[in-house]
Amino acid sequence: MAEEKKRGRHTVSIEERERIRMGGVLEVVSFDEEGIMLETECGLVMIKGTGLHMGKLDLDAGEVTVEGLFDSLTYSDGALSEKHSFLGKLFR
Repeated sequence: MAEEKKRGRHTVSIEERERIRMGGVLEVVSFDEEGIMLETECGLVMIKGTGLHMGKLDLDAGEVTVEGLFDSLTYSDGALSEKHSFLGKLFR
């Protein structure tokens, strides 16, 4: 039997496609103005868009606020060891 990964609380709120508030964030893997990759309680998340920046970052509380114009929000269940592969596929 495959062992299921226990998941904590993860929330996402998107306002007017210009602000994302996310809870359950464990780590900021990478970021620039066109993409932000986060490790969350529910797997890796890639946010793509233009003019992206982090308005609030509190990893102790697991909270991140990202502002900019969003094109996509994509989840991956891959492990952190696969993050570079996931990032490469998204930016192709």
